[in-house]
Amino acid sequence: MKQELSPKKKKIRRIVLLLLLACVIPGLDQRMIIRHYELDAEKITNPVRIVLITDLHSCRYGKNQETLLNAIDEQHPDIIALAGDIFDDERSNKLTETVITGISEKYPCYYVTGNHECWSTTDSFFHDIEFLKEHDVHVLSGETEILEINQEKINLCGVDDPDGHGYFLTKDTTEHQLQTVNTLCQNGNYSVLLSHRPELFSEYQKLDFDLVLCGHAHGGQWRIPFLLNGLYAPNQGFFPKFAGGLYQENNVTMIVSRGLARESTKVPRFYNRPELVVIDLQ
Repeated sequence: MKQELSPKKKKIRRIVLLLLLACVIPGLDQRMIIRHYELDAEKITNPVRIVLITDLHSCRYGKNQETLLNAIDEQHPDIIALAGDIFDDERSNKLTETVITGISEKYPCYYVTGNHECWSTTDSFFHDIEFLKEHDVHVLSGETEILEINQEKINLCGVDDPDGHGYFLTKDTTEHQLQTVNTLCQNGNYSVLLSHRPELFSEYQKLDFDLVLCGHAHGGQWRIPFLLNGLYAPNQGFFPKFAGGLYQENNVTMIVSRGLARESTKVPRFYNRPELVVIDLQ
């Protein structure tokens, strides 16, 4: 015969349950946040603002993507950096196309591939790249462009995702592309690298970039505030070193966005809200 709990034990059970709910429910918040970084750049005199978008995976952000597009407009960026997995290899990419159409009409946009673009079918991959080019988005595939922004000259470099080599991409490997764009940066300008992969930080440190912008890790998917920055990230495994945030080593700064993927992920994000990243160089 099942013994009934005493009123005291029932009260304790209710308190424990409420505490658990109080901890879990906020962790499931999937609303986008805006993450700001301010960097003191010795080579920069006039302020330059970059908005970084990664890992959108064609996820929905309001009607006609207005939540995301309005948030970008409110930041008044000088340029927008699209650091891979903007498109998805399984989902319809109409929502991504809506975002690209909205931002490319207003801001200079620069893009590099992510692994999910490279995992698409051949037709889908080239359709996505052509769509970007038709909307004047600069696709950087082992290339460097010298930008003039607010009377400042900036080297903006981009390399392809390693998963594209030997599949769709006929250009050099990512490692060779890094050497190529690095050579083009020997002009004294502030140099920014767009690359989807944060786990290559040790390789970036060997080169002459001032700032590297990445995504891919999705913030480690699950976080515990003040204790665990990320549980698991692709190509890094459990307890990833570069889940999301700002990292500095050997005079190189790397910012890893936690990305905008939410309904596309198989496992819900936990204490790891999708983020739009804003970087002020000053």
